[in-house]
Amino acid sequence: MPFSYQIRRSQRATQTRIIVTPGKVEVVAPVKVAEHKIHQFVQSKQQWIVQAMDKIAAKTHQHKTLAPTVYGHGADIPYQGESYKLAVRPTKLKRIKIEFSREFIAHVPDALMIQDHSAEIKDALIRWMKKESKIQVEQLVNRHAERKQLFPQTIKIKTQKSRWGSCGIHNDININWLLIIAPPEVLEYVVVHELCHIKVRNHSAHFWALVAEHLPDYQSRRHWLKKHGGSLMMGL
Repeated sequence: MPFSYQIRRSQRATQTRIIVTPGKVEVVAPVKVAEHKIHQFVQSKQQWIVQAMDKIAAKTHQHKTLAPTVYGHGADIPYQGESYKLAVRPTKLKRIKIEFSREFIAHVPDALMIQDHSAEIKDALIRWMKKESKIQVEQLVNRHAERKQLFPQTIKIKTQKSRWGSCGIHNDININWLLIIAPPEVLEYVVVHELCHIKVRNHSAHFWALVAEHLPDYQSRRHWLKKHGGSLMMGL
């Protein structure tokens, strides 16, 4: 076959399914399904997989990353639907410290200033944005959860390449940290979307009515994510 794929066994899976994401084909199968049956299933879906890979490749080509190519002084950093300048300043600290106040400030240790520190600044920005994501998601949960008793068991910020959020069977909420790059109302939509799954596990009319009770304009937020999600997924 003109592609490779990975098999992942899942206790929760009731049937074999295929997930195609940029650069990856994953087959999720129930624990008890024989491996040769899985390979037969993939062979039967070969044409669909190739078409899905071509479609994703075309979409990826259309989207441009929102992130700079080099993380240096004057670079434009995407955050909450806007673009902010990055200022690089030397510091006596042992590791890079990120601050934000109308611009991003990277306090870079003197030892790093004399060498290429773009990758280190990028890593520090990602750490900062993950922490900020957790703070903002918790604030949004506090804003919306009590109204319909939609209280999550846990809230986790994840690095994900194929989904924006999820709600587990025990009401554990997972949110993709990349949403911190999107406008705040988009992050709010995804948080509300996953909270509503605590009460309604499917995407029925009842589910969308519940989302609309919290966010009457959810469709415009959802449309933004569909239109710009490809660029957002490319990350920093």
